Amino acid sequence: MADRVDGRAAAATDTRLDRVDWYEEDLTGTEHERVLFQDLDMSDSTGSRLRFVDCTFRGGRFDRAALETSSFENCTFVRCRLEGVVLTGCKFVGSTFDACDLGRAEVQDGDWSFVGLAGADLRKARFTGVRMREADLTGARLEHGALVRCDLAAATWSRADLRGCDLRGSVLATLDPGGVDLRRAIVDWSQAVTIATNLGLDVRPE
Repeated sequence: MADRVDGRAAAATDTRLDRVDWYEEDLTGTEHERVLFQDLDMSDSTGSRLRFVDCTFRGGRFDRAALETSSFENCTFVRCRLEGVVLTGCKFVGSTFDACDLGRAEVQDGDWSFVGLAGADLRKARFTGVRMREADLTGARLEHGALVRCDLAAATWSRADLRGCDLRGSVLATLDPGGVDLRRAIVDWSQAVTIATNLGLDVRPE
């Protein structure tokens, strides 16, 4: 089993499924626990109330999948493609993405707390209203993406590329502006004060 990006071991699996083809399938109600999926194809799939617990996905394809109110709890994604995926009200608590492509992903609401996105390709991805407490965004590529109204309390940001990223309304208390690339990032006034304070400036009213 591959180790997680953050050093924690991936959850042990009991079963292995190779080259499962769920292309364009309606997967509503699908449930799996402690399964290793090798080269799964979930491209263009749809569904709600999917539940995966302690599963590992290696080389999976989730491109353009549209899933609602589904959960991937403590799962590990290794070299998976999730480009253009649409996830609404989904739960990814404790899951880790290792060398994965989530470019242009659309994530609305849901809980992604403790998720590991270190080094993930999130270019032009959009997260709106997502709970992302203690998320690991170390080295993540978020150029021209969006983290709007997200709860990013205690998130890790080191070396993240936030060029042109829309951060308005999100919690940025742990963002060290000296350790990320913030060129042309979009922030609101209260965030600007937080960033200035994190830079060591003494911000006072006029």
